[in-house]
Amino acid sequence: MAGIQASWSAMGVGSGLDLEGLLKGLMLVEREPLDRLDSQLSSYNTQISAMGTLKSKLSALQTTAQGMKPAVLQSALDKFGTYTGKLGDEGVAGATIGAGAKTGSYSLEVTALAQAQKVRIDDDNVNIGGQIDFKFEKDPSKNFSVTPSGSSLASVANAINQAGKGVTATVVNGGANGPQLVLTGEEGAVNEFTVSGAGITGAADKVQTAQDAALKIDGIEIASSSNKVENVIEGVTLELKATNVDAPTTLSVVAEYGEKTKTALEGFIKTFNEAVNNVKALGEYDSETKKKGDLNGHRILREAQSELRELASLQSTTLDKNGDAMSLSKLGITFQKDGTLALDSDKLAKAVSDDPVSVTNFIAEIGNRFNTGLDKLSGTGGTVQSASDSLKTSVSNLEKRRLVLEDQIQSTEARYRKQFSALDVLVAKMNSTSSYLAKQLASITK
Repeated sequence: MAGIQASWSAMGVGSGLDLEGLLKGLMLVEREPLDRLDSQLSSYNTQISAMGTLKSKLSALQTTAQGMKPAVLQSALDKFGTYTGKLGDEGVAGATIGAGAKTGSYSLEVTALAQAQKVRIDDDNVNIGGQIDFKFEKDPSKNFSVTPSGSSLASVANAINQAGKGVTATVVNGGANGPQLVLTGEEGAVNEFTVSGAGITGAADKVQTAQDAALKIDGIEIASSSNKVENVIEGVTLELKATNVDAPTTLSVVAEYGEKTKTALEGFIKTFNEAVNNVKALGEYDSETKKKGDLNGHRILREAQSELRELASLQSTTLDKNGDAMSLSKLGITFQKDGTLALDSDKLAKAVSDDPVSVTNFIAEIGNRFNTGLDKLSGTGGTVQSASDSLKTSVSNLEKRRLVLEDQIQSTEARYRKQFSALDVLVAKMNSTSSYLAKQLASITK
């Protein structure tokens, strides 16, 4: 076998023929079908990658569209509104607006603020190391006890604070009675407590009584254990600051729609234009350089381009305040020559100011329209996915054919080498015989 391999590697040495060059030329011809197949494989893989890019751009647009849709049971006005609360007298209360708030005006009268109970205990009345019991008659589940281990009033305060049960302790130094232990509960009448036990040897002086806040919203009486009053008005949290008995102030909940609508439409236009430009780039053709986009001539681009244009141009089912169908142009959105969209912010601001209900409903409609429409293109089982899957199947089949063809080419090359090696040996022998005969003839002639 070693001798045969050596003869193959030195093919043509014996005969003087360029058998290696001849074999190389033959194999180039034999490999032409494989080269064409490799070129086709490369083209298909490039298209699969381009399909992935196209799907990514369309999916990004679909995600943006989904973000333009209100949640279940949420109106378009609520989704795109930015609500704020304003008090006629900001010294009485502050207002924080959250989900579910509605525009409106309310009368607010605060007749009492919630406050926490405070008690003071002289140093002489605290038995260091004795158990101190805290009892909450209105909510016994909050009862707790502590046993300070230190030798100072500060150690008693520390033990109470570390318990973390709703009572805080502070040592106040000075005064005729010396150091004082001041205990403070939480706001609200339900948090009223008593102090007893072996750790307290004398009376605890009540400095402040626990009480609930009391207020009136449009004359309706409301009690709250805290000065933070939540959802008495849906979506509104009040922070009570002072009383205004017999002098009610006005609480106004107002909405602004310009900021969120502009942000939503800018995001939509950005992802729409990116999808349009991607379609154009994948299908482009430069007549000078002959350069083609990766999906030039593919039907999927025509479908995507047509679908994007149609979704943006469909007549709206949303009517404006005059009863006319809404359109992108009424929001200040127009098509450019290259198929992209542009926004006139001033025109949008005016449209929102004039008719916020129609504008927000139309934006929600656009979101729903594109979300549903793009699913046919970029969704699971959509056109792009089907085209990509078809290409992948073709690639798989071509790779199988390539393996078979590669084996055939290797077999053909092995056969050629064997034949050429035999030819090399035969020609070498013939050359040797010819040389011998020539010498003999020359000898006879002499």
